Amino acid sequence: MLENAFINRPTPPADGDLAAALGPARAAWDEFLATLARDQLADRHEWKCHSPKWGWSLRVCRKQRTIVWLSPGRGGFNVAFILGAKAVAAARAARLPASVSSALAIAPKYPEGTGLRLVVKSVRSLPALRRLAAIKAAN
Repeated sequence: MLENAFINRPTPPADGDLAAALGPARAAWDEFLATLARDQLADRHEWKCHSPKWGWSLRVCRKQRTIVWLSPGRGGFNVAFILGAKAVAAARAARLPASVSSALAIAPKYPEGTGLRLVVKSVRSLPALRRLAAIKAAN
């Protein structure tokens, strides 16, 4: 996982700060958010900071339900899904890249679901992320 680029910051990152931190991965960040909106998998997002030592993350929602968390790092970003049992079963049945399937197999289990975390540095990761978001939204 990438370290959050906005640790100990009192305010959410401005657009320029986000672009500087993400670097070339900014294109993947923007395209992923646009895809979620276009496919009606998300209708809003908000910056959250649960603790200054963890930094700022973008909570992406559909109505009141969180679909995915995006956490900006230097040169990329972390993506976190909390998947319920039905969503985990659907993800396992989906044709996802081996790296995503492996991450799912070792993902920690929490009372609220399985915590799948992935690192994104380019747009090549987006088809799998879009499928995971669709699975999360449907289950």
